[in-house]
Amino acid sequence: MAAVSNAMVSLHKEQFGRGPTRARSHFAGEDTLVCVLEDALLPAEQSLVAMNQQDRVQEARLFFQMATRSKFVDAVEQIVGRKVIAFSSATDADAAVVWELYNFEPRPRPEEVPELGAVR
Repeated sequence: MAAVSNAMVSLHKEQFGRGPTRARSHFAGEDTLVCVLEDALLPAEQSLVAMNQQDRVQEARLFFQMATRSKFVDAVEQIVGRKVIAFSSATDADAAVVWELYNFEPRPRPEEVPELGAVR
């Protein structure tokens, strides 16, 4: 999970010019990964929050997500070794927290994996 957190910080720095000061990643069940990025807002976004313009931060972050989606998905697929089937970002501008959320293709259940030598 540290590799995922480090990748998220690096991608934020690379794509947005500044990364979060704290990042942690956790699985939420078998197929969902949540990356929590703290102190993640850009200086201009912080200024918008000070002006009570949290909606503008939300809107900008939505466009950031669409513009950089493939980079974030590719990085996590490579680290985790699983296919991402859904990705989204969420931002709480007042708390300066961003969540990167990934849903993976479910792993086959043991009863679905054919035994060696078995014929189907």
